[in-house]
Amino acid sequence: MNKTITSRYDVAEHLRTPEEMAAYLEACLEDANGDAAFIAKALGDIARAKGMSQVARDTGLSRESLYKALSGERNPGFDTILKVIRALGMELHAEAALVADSTGK
Repeated sequence: MNKTITSRYDVAEHLRTPEEMAAYLEACLEDANGDAAFIAKALGDIARAKGMSQVARDTGLSRESLYKALSGERNPGFDTILKVIRALGMELHAEAALVADSTGK
């Protein structure tokens, strides 16, 4: 019987354009269910795709602190999130959500 050989999937290897990076972050925001660490991990994936050294320079933070903050194991400060989003060439937007009334409509 032949053994199946697998390799670890790294989404950062597949995020090549700013549009792909933005679409990935948008999808993660939709799936996060309020999990800030999940969003931080998604930003970490994008930062690795763009180049963590460059993102570190653009944010004024060390690579090590960025890796820790964007590991998905902690909730980084909002100021860090804003710096990373800016360094990634993205913008943060807000949109009114459709909320059901008390009758469920």
